[in-house]
Amino acid sequence: MTNKKNISPWAWVPTLYFAEGIPYFLVNSISVMMFTKMGVPNGEMALFTSLLYLPWTIKPFWSPFVDMFKTKRWWIIAMQVLMTAAFVLLTITIPHPSPEMIASGQTPISLFTVMLFLFILVAFASATHDIAADGFYMLALNTHHQAAFVGIRSTFYRLSSIFGQGVLLVIAGVLETKMGDIPLSWQLTLLITSVIFGLITLWHVFFIPKPDSDKSSMGEGERSAEAVFAEFGRTFATYFKKPGIWLALVFMLVYRLPEAFLIKMINPFLVASRELGGLALSVEQVGIVYGTIGILFLTIGGILGGIFASRVGLKKSMWVMAVFMTLPCLSFVYLSVFQPTSLVWISVALAIEQFGYGFGFTAYMLFMMYFSEGEFKTAHYAICTAFMALSMMIPGMFAGYLQEWMGYEGFFWMVIACCSATLAVTVFAYRKIDAEYGLK
Repeated sequence: MTNKKNISPWAWVPTLYFAEGIPYFLVNSISVMMFTKMGVPNGEMALFTSLLYLPWTIKPFWSPFVDMFKTKRWWIIAMQVLMTAAFVLLTITIPHPSPEMIASGQTPISLFTVMLFLFILVAFASATHDIAADGFYMLALNTHHQAAFVGIRSTFYRLSSIFGQGVLLVIAGVLETKMGDIPLSWQLTLLITSVIFGLITLWHVFFIPKPDSDKSSMGEGERSAEAVFAEFGRTFATYFKKPGIWLALVFMLVYRLPEAFLIKMINPFLVASRELGGLALSVEQVGIVYGTIGILFLTIGGILGGIFASRVGLKKSMWVMAVFMTLPCLSFVYLSVFQPTSLVWISVALAIEQFGYGFGFTAYMLFMMYFSEGEFKTAHYAICTAFMALSMMIPGMFAGYLQEWMGYEGFFWMVIACCSATLAVTVFAYRKIDAEYGLK
């Protein structure tokens, strides 16, 4: 076994955060495209895939138990093994509806009951893995290395996004074109994912270190457990007693409202026929224009947003970022009205929208950090991320039914109307922000 004290962070930080992203994007993005291509109606598809957000919404409630039992390293390896097994089972259990059923667009979601159960299992394991991985990062690295590798972990998480929303979609699209069998193309894509994730898990068995500080908090018996539960309760109590808590909750739940509706319908819109108001792209083309080019500009927007906020502070940047968050949604109005056939113009529109979202999302992240300042900073930030997940889950549950009712063009105009909610909550949140925050 490799000496635990001599393992370089380069041996495990990139792969750990690449592995952190794969299940998230598989559950929340790949599943959307797969169900859409299998002919599941948008209403049912959006409802059930949005419910898959639930584990990330409630993960603060069991995060203390990750500290109480076993080590962070144990949780990381165990969850990766569990997710690898679930990926294999997904590959085996994928249903094969007939081409006629798929073409009808009325494939019942009940056909995917076993897959939905496995997706929710992956979601819970992934949320637990996130808790353990972030905690392990702070335990295994000193403050110097934490700062040095924060950019590396973000980069490889973004690369997992490109892999999950770009590369895997391209693979599925190529397989569909060559074989003419939609269920089989997704089965093979899930198999490839299982193999890659399994190899990463095997790598981590040998190359994730065993720092002496990575210990269970249960060593002192039941009294220690009682203390943990008491502290757990105080963590939540102090969070909901923070000044401006209700305004903060409204901001966290509403700021991303346009994106929450939009994100569930992007893939269905891109692959829907022109008769139905879509762009009739292939899965392969979606993987290129949205999963690769779009994510690249999302990343650039996030980087530039961070630079901008660090120079002018959160308070001065909020309005600019709220505008960037909302106005690019007009790109989808343009795409739905004119239905361009050129991949260049489609790519430009998606790049603009994703850049704006990446830039504007920075304000949201900084606000959560700002609100989490003080005692229990880490735990309070985790609670903020739970509300962030909730803000995406609830609107997403209804997005498909609204789209079926309004059509794509009407739906995207509704998204534009929701932008007013983003701007409204920014008005109120702006007044409470310390002008110096982000500059210190």
